[in-house]
Amino acid sequence: MAQNKSRWKARLYETIFEADTRLGKLFDISLLILIILSTLIVMLETVPEMPAAFTHYFYILEWVFTIIFTLEYGLRIIAVEKKRKYIFSFLGLVDFLSILPTYAALLVTGAQVFLVIRTIRLLRVFRILKLAQFIGAGNTLRSALYASRHKISVFLLTVLMTVIISGTIMYLVEGREHGFTSIPKSIYWAIVTMTTVGYGDIAPQTFLGQAIASLIMVLGYGIIAVPTGIVSAEMIQFKSKEKLTTQVCPQCMRDGHDADAVYCKYCSGKLN
Repeated sequence: MAQNKSRWKARLYETIFEADTRLGKLFDISLLILIILSTLIVMLETVPEMPAAFTHYFYILEWVFTIIFTLEYGLRIIAVEKKRKYIFSFLGLVDFLSILPTYAALLVTGAQVFLVIRTIRLLRVFRILKLAQFIGAGNTLRSALYASRHKISVFLLTVLMTVIISGTIMYLVEGREHGFTSIPKSIYWAIVTMTTVGYGDIAPQTFLGQAIASLIMVLGYGIIAVPTGIVSAEMIQFKSKEKLTTQVCPQCMRDGHDADAVYCKYCSGKLN
């Protein structure tokens, strides 16, 4: 009896947390569709032009989605061996936050707290964060960002020094009479200009100031491409390595194991 129960939990775990079986892929795809639909409903509810007749249907759909996600959350807790670790993990908290607002709205009544209810219900948008667990390339991107963190830090420090120097120079060249009333405000202008946003609330008036602004604008186009190149180079290196599987360790809930791995490389737990 205990063996059958253990086998049933292992199969449930493999279906919910992993995507290397047909049933697991079907579960992930179905859940992905439900998450997208529920997030779309949240967005449509905020559209003021939406007919009032749809409000009733949105309310029904919201409860349908909430019940489904509640069942999913319960099955995840049942399937994992270390329940506390899953409950307090990032995705575990996201799962909980995605179902909390609908139930919380039942406890908060009265017209005077309508705005509070609306604010609580906005937490349902957290469901879209669960999309991350379905994107296989997410692990590669995360690893690439982590590997390039030192290069990106140096790059950001260089950009910070550049905008400080540029802002200080523009403060000296343009002065208060042209809107550059302080060095911090001039730095703000340099950031807006270098990122090619260009709000236009402050603009250089002198020929020298416009020449410096032109150089900053051209420099901005080159700066935008640098982080992309750094991360892309790291992603190419990760793709050239051995292909990893979608196996999730039942002990530590971490993935990214080698294709022939039997034990977890993080906690040495046995994989399914």
